Amino acid sequence: MKSRHLIALLLLAAVLVAVFFWPRGIAVDVVTVTRAPLTQSVVATGRIATPARIALGTQLTAIVDQVTVREGALVKAGDVLVRLRATDADAAVEQARTQIQEAQARLVQTDAVTLPVAEQSVRQAQANLRVAEAEYQRAQALVAQQFFSPSKLDEAARQLETARAQLRTAQAQRDSNSPRGAERQGVQARLAQSQAALASAEARRELLTLRAPVDALVLARDVEPGDAAQAGKALLTLAQSGETRIYATLDEKNLRHLRLDARAQAVADAFPGQPFDAVVYYISPAVDAQRGTVEVRLRVPEPPAYLKPDMTVSVEVVIGRRDAALALPLEAVRDAETAEPWVLLTRNGHAVKVPVKTGLHGIGLIEVTDGVAEGDVAILPAGGALDGDAVRIKPPRGKPGTVPNMGR
Repeated sequence: MKSRHLIALLLLAAVLVAVFFWPRGIAVDVVTVTRAPLTQSVVATGRIATPARIALGTQLTAIVDQVTVREGALVKAGDVLVRLRATDADAAVEQARTQIQEAQARLVQTDAVTLPVAEQSVRQAQANLRVAEAEYQRAQALVAQQFFSPSKLDEAARQLETARAQLRTAQAQRDSNSPRGAERQGVQARLAQSQAALASAEARRELLTLRAPVDALVLARDVEPGDAAQAGKALLTLAQSGETRIYATLDEKNLRHLRLDARAQAVADAFPGQPFDAVVYYISPAVDAQRGTVEVRLRVPEPPAYLKPDMTVSVEVVIGRRDAALALPLEAVRDAETAEPWVLLTRNGHAVKVPVKTGLHGIGLIEVTDGVAEGDVAILPAGGALDGDAVRIKPPRGKPGTVPNMGR
């Protein structure tokens, strides 16, 4: 009987001791608000772009005689890349040149021969007219004196009219071959037409020689000698040499953070261990409504040699940096993406909800600009504590910051 009473007393004492010494409050993990360097960036996927991509083709249908370049070749502006068969074009050029020579010869003949002959004919016709006028006057006087019959006067009159007609014809011929005359104008027009025909033939022949319009890299060769080149079909594809650029797309939610001249670091998927610098120079004024993205373009001041057009790259654009920001782990700030973020602090052994304002978002960290002070202890959400709950702190988790032993 005594033993049973003793056992009961011992159990009661154990319960009392357990109740007295058992930890009170919810066990929670905490972190300390500390100052730390913080960088916020956004990451996007893009492609290497050249200033321009050129599809080199022909306006004419012709047989390809020669292709002087292969894929990967670097060409200079003006370099001959493709030659098309130009037999007909060469013949047209020679024909136009012959017509020019003929027109020039006609023009020389007009100035050196035809015009002087016409002027001489005018002078001869004027002399003949003076003789015919004198003969008419003499016949008129002799007929009046009845030395000749009236028929003699009629004959003199016909000769006078013939001389006048010959003079008009000679004058017309002279005027026609003068610098402003119709004949000479016609010869000049034929010369101009021949010169235009030559220019057209030479231009057409020039179209049969395809040259590099700019310094460029040959990306594709889609034609071989002997092929029939069709008008409007690309024979070569070129990437213009010049400034290397990156065209990337970012989620539109990051648009408010972007700015021109923002620094970035890019990494090609094919060369993950060789990052290179880039600078934002263009932000699209419109958002892709279907994808919810915005296009961003970056310059690469010093492109590495391994970059190639259309290569896939990942871009990290730095949008903010603090050397000593009040920082907490992202999980410690509740509703961080809303307009009313808050944290749960430990004060006098209880959880206290405190509204805060946030700044930069780093990798795993967030800047708290208002509501807490350095050294404050924030409760992590995993413990399930709510505002006003009694809490007890588990051993500190380490970075960022450590938590002093605050007891129960």
